[in-house]
Amino acid sequence: MSSSDPTVQPVPASVVEQVDAADVTLSNPKRAVISLGSNLGNRLETLQGAIDALEDTPGLRVKAVSPVYETEPWGVEPGTQPSYFNAVVLVKTTLPPDSLLERGHAIEEAFERVRDERWGPRTLDVDIVAYQDVVSADPVLTLPHPRAHERAFVLAPWHDVDPEATVPGRGAVVELLAAVGLDGVQPRVDLELRLPE
Repeated sequence: MSSSDPTVQPVPASVVEQVDAADVTLSNPKRAVISLGSNLGNRLETLQGAIDALEDTPGLRVKAVSPVYETEPWGVEPGTQPSYFNAVVLVKTTLPPDSLLERGHAIEEAFERVRDERWGPRTLDVDIVAYQDVVSADPVLTLPHPRAHERAFVLAPWHDVDPEATVPGRGAVVELLAAVGLDGVQPRVDLELRLPE
C-alpha cells in the first residue's frame, strides 16, 4: 500500500476549515423568536447574559437583538414588584422546538429562576414566541406562544427587529401591536443589549 492511498492521507486543513465554517452558518436552520424578561437583580446584565448563553448553544446563532423595553408586571398590584426589562431575539437554529425549550429552561435555571408562584417576580424568563411558521397546540410548548399576540412587551421589540413579522395564525405583528397599544410599555433608549461577538 503506497503512501498515496487516499484513505490514510491526513485531512487537509482547508477541509477542516470548511466543516467548521459550515457549523457556524448551520445547515438548513430554522428561524425562531425568543422573548426575554427580567425583573429581579441587575436586569440588563441578566438579559445580556441570556443572549450570550443562547449564542453559546451548539446549533444556534443569535441574529438580531431588540431594543430594551420597560414593562409593568402582569397580574399584580401596581408597585408591588419591580418593573420588567423585556427584549426579543431572533435566532437561527438547527435545534427542534423541544430542544430549544429545554435550553431556554436551562438558561433560566442558570440565573436561579424560581417558578414558585404564577405571575411571581423572576430573575429571568426565556419564552419561545414562534418557531418558523409552526402552529402547535402541544401543552408542553404551544406555538406560537399562546399570549404573544396580545402582549405589547413581546410585539413591540419583535416589530423593532423584524417589521414584516407575522404571528403564525394571528396576523402581522404591526397590526397586532396597533390593536394592543403601548400602554405600560416604555422603550428604554438609554439601555442597549449587544449582539454576541
